[in-house]
Amino acid sequence: MLDIKVKKFNELSIQELYSLLKLRSEIFVVEQDCVYQDLDGKDAKALHVIGINNNNEVVAYTRIFKPGDYFDIASIGRVAVHKDYRKYGYGKDIMQASINAVNEKFKEQQIKISAQTYLDKFYTELGFKAIGEGYLEDGIPHIQMVKK
Repeated sequence: MLDIKVKKFNELSIQELYSLLKLRSEIFVVEQDCVYQDLDGKDAKALHVIGINNNNEVVAYTRIFKPGDYFDIASIGRVAVHKDYRKYGYGKDIMQASINAVNEKFKEQQIKISAQTYLDKFYTELGFKAIGEGYLEDGIPHIQMVKK
């Protein structure tokens, strides 16, 4: 079971910040073998959705943005679940919590994501629909998707 917290950047403890950046680095840089600038200057504008397991470890994470802070509409990004915990459905848990947070915190229903193409089915099951053509982002195939 995940304990999910939603926090502004300045509400994150040093340990939480370190843990979520470590998780992002483990997945997006090391696991996906992709050299890119994860620290993009946008974390301060985001709300951080953090999934903590029973051992008090950050094992799932997203960041969410209100309209205009990343895309023209509200968005969810940096969706990350530690590889050892994906089998527990934490991806759906953290995404549902993120969708709920966008609805509650920003009073928005429409949400845009830049999804890695291989996760199309996962996001479709959460109500997202692909829009436009696929594209490469940091050498990885992506597609924009929107939930209305």
